[in-house]
Amino acid sequence: MTTRHSRASLPPQSGAGPTPPVLLSGGNPQIAKGDGDEPVQAYIAAMPGWKSAAGKRLDALVERTVPGVRKAVKWNSPLYGAGDTGWFLGLHCFNRYIKVAFFQGASLQPPPPVASKGDDTRYFHIHEDDMLDEEALADWIRQAAALPGRMP
Repeated sequence: MTTRHSRASLPPQSGAGPTPPVLLSGGNPQIAKGDGDEPVQAYIAAMPGWKSAAGKRLDALVERTVPGVRKAVKWNSPLYGAGDTGWFLGLHCFNRYIKVAFFQGASLQPPPPVASKGDDTRYFHIHEDDMLDEEALADWIRQAAALPGRMP
């Protein structure tokens, strides 16, 4: 019989360097909240498996699409904002996908495909084998960044 342990659940070994972040339910990294690129990059680096590479691509796409984008980690999720009006986009890891939240997604044309409990927010899910249409995703990002931001 074998027992699976995540690296995050093992006790730190002396001299082994920093302890990796704990992975919460669904594999979402537990990263201390903070403003700026550093906590966002720590979150992305801690995303399990294929999600880390996808997170790097998403982060780079947001940076290319919205020059001067603001970043933060709050509520164990990276957030992206334009100006000082709040956040337009957030990321969150789940077992089988990354949830990309557009906080004013109902105003985007066409709206992202996944509805939310709230009327304004819409989601786009990224699964491991998905072929991303980065041009369409950049269009949503561009539209979302032009809208007044929100606090999720």
